[in-house]
Amino acid sequence: MKQKLFDDFKKVSAKAWKQNIQYELKGADYNQNLVWESPEGIKVKPFYHADDFQDHAHPVIEKQGPWKITQHIPVGDIPTANQNVLKALKGGAETIVFTLPSAAIDYKLLLANIDTQNIPIRCEFKNVSTADIEKLVDSTSAETGGISFQIDPIGQLARTGNWFTNMAEDLQLTHTLLQTPTSKEHKTCISIDAALYQNAGGTMVQQLAYALAHANEYLNWFGSSMETITFKVAVGSNYFFEIAKIRALRRLWKLLSAEYGIVSDCQIEAVPSKRNKTLYDYNMNMIRTTTECMAAILGGTDRVCNLNYDFIYHKNNAFAERIARNQLLLLKEESYFNKVQNPAAGAYYIENLTDQLAEKALLLFKDIEANGGFLKQLKYHIVHKKLKESAQKEQERFNASQEILVGSNAYTNGNENMKDQLEVHPFVTPRKVKTLIEPILERRLSETLEKERLKTEGWQGR
Repeated sequence: MKQKLFDDFKKVSAKAWKQNIQYELKGADYNQNLVWESPEGIKVKPFYHADDFQDHAHPVIEKQGPWKITQHIPVGDIPTANQNVLKALKGGAETIVFTLPSAAIDYKLLLANIDTQNIPIRCEFKNVSTADIEKLVDSTSAETGGISFQIDPIGQLARTGNWFTNMAEDLQLTHTLLQTPTSKEHKTCISIDAALYQNAGGTMVQQLAYALAHANEYLNWFGSSMETITFKVAVGSNYFFEIAKIRALRRLWKLLSAEYGIVSDCQIEAVPSKRNKTLYDYNMNMIRTTTECMAAILGGTDRVCNLNYDFIYHKNNAFAERIARNQLLLLKEESYFNKVQNPAAGAYYIENLTDQLAEKALLLFKDIEANGGFLKQLKYHIVHKKLKESAQKEQERFNASQEILVGSNAYTNGNENMKDQLEVHPFVTPRKVKTLIEPILERRLSETLEKERLKTEGWQGR
């Protein structure tokens, strides 16, 4: 007979816990002193209890498999890109995502000496046209059979202000890609660029709702053709909320796709946020990206692509890429973050956050759909306006030192100089091109402070 170790301990209800806390407060107000409210409007309590969940059961948040270390490779010169992939794979990368200048390239040369049957290879496009897609579809399976393609015309519109070509042609070529026969392992898919909404300053509720509304536009057009979907999300520094955000996204997609009567393979690719990264005290970026990757993994992401700690001021370089991969290798191989599936399940606090984020995002999604849908709100700059409002509120908290970035608005090193280290322009500079809509711009919180500090060093940039 097994000994029941906890039989001697009486169960303590949530009510009893709260009463004891109120006693210890000695008359101080419980809500005022111990409950705080997030930018999403979620009131966070000092403790969570099983009693909070007696009225409803949690839906199972399914996870596909172990997470993969992902490396993004921009393709300019094809032989160079091929060599970069081979180095990345040797350094621990498990999945490769190419960013292609167009769909019409020499895939045989690009994939030379790469085991495409065992290394997942995904390609996304900077530019794409009907002619390029026709060439791609006509290419031999030997050249492209081991890779999959990702496309997001609405993401292109939101980020750049323009379609690849125009709405009708972009939708047609997306349909063509989705209908192209592929293997079970390598399916072409819609890839929702939800990272843009986080990096533009959106709250987590906005990020989730916009990602869902963004995806719903494609469901309206393609429906059952969407056997696979990828959500690209940016993960910020609010650790437990970010874990819950990824879990809520998977739950929301399952709910939405069920409305269309389809069972879709939902892949989530996570990358650390750019919004809280800093030019000064840049080594702090390694600490930020580590905890953000941890949150992504615990939230159940399928792929994690880390940010180089020096991306703000350096061009891509082998050392920074190696450090970024090594952070993930340490999490996987030495911290054993690959050993447990769905580790956040059953944590009362995270379950509560997941519920609230999903519920609030669903309400906002329904409001977007009731008012014409995501594309209409992009066209009339409603999405832009809402993102700017939330970004401004966050900026005000940062300016008032209510939101701290070490080395930027707290614990600064006044002797640190960065002017002579700038290989790339570190700030957003809108392109002067004609666009259909205003592009949604990514902005870092510390940009204004950094400009002022650079000017004191004699920097002449804009």
